Amino acid sequence: MIPIRDRNPSGTFHFVTVSIILANVLVFLIELSLGARLDSFLFQFGVVPVKVAYSSDIPDATFLNTYFPFLSYMFLHGGFIHLIGNMWYLWIFGDNIEDRLGRFKFIIFYFICGIGSAMVHVYFNSQSGIPCIGASGAIAGVLGAYMVTFPKARILVILPLFIIWEIIELPAIIVLGFWFLIQFFSGAATISSAHGGGVAWWAHIGGFVIGIILIKVFPKARYRRV
Repeated sequence: MIPIRDRNPSGTFHFVTVSIILANVLVFLIELSLGARLDSFLFQFGVVPVKVAYSSDIPDATFLNTYFPFLSYMFLHGGFIHLIGNMWYLWIFGDNIEDRLGRFKFIIFYFICGIGSAMVHVYFNSQSGIPCIGASGAIAGVLGAYMVTFPKARILVILPLFIIWEIIELPAIIVLGFWFLIQFFSGAATISSAHGGGVAWWAHIGGFVIGIILIKVFPKARYRRV
């Protein structure tokens, strides 16, 4: 299922959501300009599990170069499809969670989900030397929060049926619940792998669960912005 949009207007200009999208696009343009230096850039600013798990054994490891990537990795992407897919989900679902929390708390929420999802990824892939990059862990937190906050919101999705693509409306709990199940079973299938494959399934799972927890803990915004 590919979401097109939701029928859950926020009634506000989602400034933080748009700013995060623009920041991701800007960083991706910087990536495109790096040429042959891109790989070293991603290893420096992406979360490399083995570097975190065995940082005490790395002579030149510092707190900054070991843990700053838990922030910077959220703004890196491996290609146009990776970037567009993540930003599309954030565009559809981010505005309502920003409206629910308020701008400042939404920023905190987003970064906690992103950092937490990377920690979960490192835990399940501690032997991996592949950089974890992308905003999907943080966005998974937004999806989890959306599912429990607006479970009945109608989501317009494309449903691929062999050569026929059907457009239907489904409640958010079905669309996002199905998304989570895909992540969970895909992540479970990689547990026996030393490197976890090319997709950070456990970052998605961790972010989603963290988002569900945080949206219950964070207080609602005291007013609706106009």
